[in-house]
Amino acid sequence: MTAHAEAHHGPPIANQSSRVDSTTLGMLLFIASEIMLFGSFFTVYFFCRVVADPPVWPPVGFHLPVFVAGVNTVILLTSSFTMHWALQAIKRGNRAGMQAGLVLTLALGLTFLLTQAREYSRIGFAPSDGAFGSVFFGLTGLHGAHVFVGLTLLTFATVRAFRGHFTPEDHRGVEIPGIYWHFVDVMWIVVYTTVYVL
Repeated sequence: MTAHAEAHHGPPIANQSSRVDSTTLGMLLFIASEIMLFGSFFTVYFFCRVVADPPVWPPVGFHLPVFVAGVNTVILLTSSFTMHWALQAIKRGNRAGMQAGLVLTLALGLTFLLTQAREYSRIGFAPSDGAFGSVFFGLTGLHGAHVFVGLTLLTFATVRAFRGHFTPEDHRGVEIPGIYWHFVDVMWIVVYTTVYVL
């Protein structure tokens, strides 16, 4: 029996899948728990919407900046493409492409967060203004907190990228933050559609 066959004989190492590495699996399980967290906030949102009296949503006097939020959606979706570009670049050994992709993703994510903060300052109502104000700031604020966490992860990845830490064979430090960032982007589409469009 060859050494190669011996290395792959038997079950995988304890607590480790043979198909998904433990780091990626950990991030996917974390994202699953985050989906449940968002699910509880959406449950509250739809409950408030169903029992609203009168049945007008958003209630009279509340106006949402749908256009600004739409532009912000485009910004965040674009950041998903630049994140994908960064990962594919390092997989091909293109260090400069990875660095450019990470910097652009950071810039777009920060633009999204600052635009959201600007929207909060001009929206004309507060979390204390009834159920709508509470669920609006609850959902969008929860997502904003996740964007902040994602930007923190991307900052570490970018610093490491400029220090030469990643290679085509070892790029998990780009891939894992990328998975989280794509989750943040997809979740914003759900939040935007639910709160601003429906």
